[in-house]
Amino acid sequence: MFERQVQGAVSVPHVRIPAGRMVELPGRGSTYVTDTAGPSPDSPTVVLLHAVGCTGLLTWFPSIGPLARRCRVITLDQRWHGRGIQSEEFALADCADDVAALIDVLGLDQVIVAGYSMGSIVAQRVWRQHPDKVAGLVLCATTDRFRSSVAERGFHAGLELAMLGTRGLSRSRTAVRGARAAARALDPAPDDLHGWAFAEFRSTSPWAVGQAVAALGRHHSRPWLSRIDVPTAVVVTLRDHVLPPDNQIAIARRIPGATIHAIEAGHAACTLQSELFVPALLEAVTTVSARQRDFRRRTRPSSSWPA
Repeated sequence: MFERQVQGAVSVPHVRIPAGRMVELPGRGSTYVTDTAGPSPDSPTVVLLHAVGCTGLLTWFPSIGPLARRCRVITLDQRWHGRGIQSEEFALADCADDVAALIDVLGLDQVIVAGYSMGSIVAQRVWRQHPDKVAGLVLCATTDRFRSSVAERGFHAGLELAMLGTRGLSRSRTAVRGARAAARALDPAPDDLHGWAFAEFRSTSPWAVGQAVAALGRHHSRPWLSRIDVPTAVVVTLRDHVLPPDNQIAIARRIPGATIHAIEAGHAACTLQSELFVPALLEAVTTVSARQRDFRRRTRPSSSWPA
């Protein structure tokens, strides 16, 4: 299904994966970025934020080409993932600050921030911490809290116990637990991943996945979702066994004016059911972009909104 990367970009059937480069974020570190030009200089810009355990390209490669026919499309590897920033600790707030720093380095104004699963959480925090940089949000397979069901609570509690027990366990044993748990949650089909995709997947260590999932378990944005004041679209995965669809829909209803774009797909729809996901993503981005002209933001200083 995949061809190996050769000097920059790599082509797969009906998909061309763009080449990227390392970008230095002053005072923060370096991360791998792809930047695909849109059809015109005044096309909207979309920054795509990937799922846990993935990279920018692994989550979004089916979407980049179709989106680039309408928008400038940017991906980055978030910290501890792929070729993203390495730091002593993993924090979602830092991930959001990284996105803001990249927006500044690339000389962008306001952008549409789109995120998938973990990326949707970081997207929420980009608006929370840097509202002046966000023109709109697209939240895909999202949640406001990862402990909203018995299954989620058990998953995160078990992983955090494993992380707390590292004094008695080897780092590799704990890492294996995190990797297996994440793999069961995403339910990937091994036969669908080959060559390039395996290399991207393996570029994030199981230990990093465990740390990221533990951080996600502490996320809770419900108290401030109703304050989001930019056009927002929510792509709901109706067959999701990781993040309950009812909760995804409830989140959309908490965000003023948010539109819902539902698909009959599971949590790995961004790649394994891209034929359903990509059209919904295009519709969501187009809707958010169109609504920017008419959406009236409530002006407030960002300093009054603590992270």
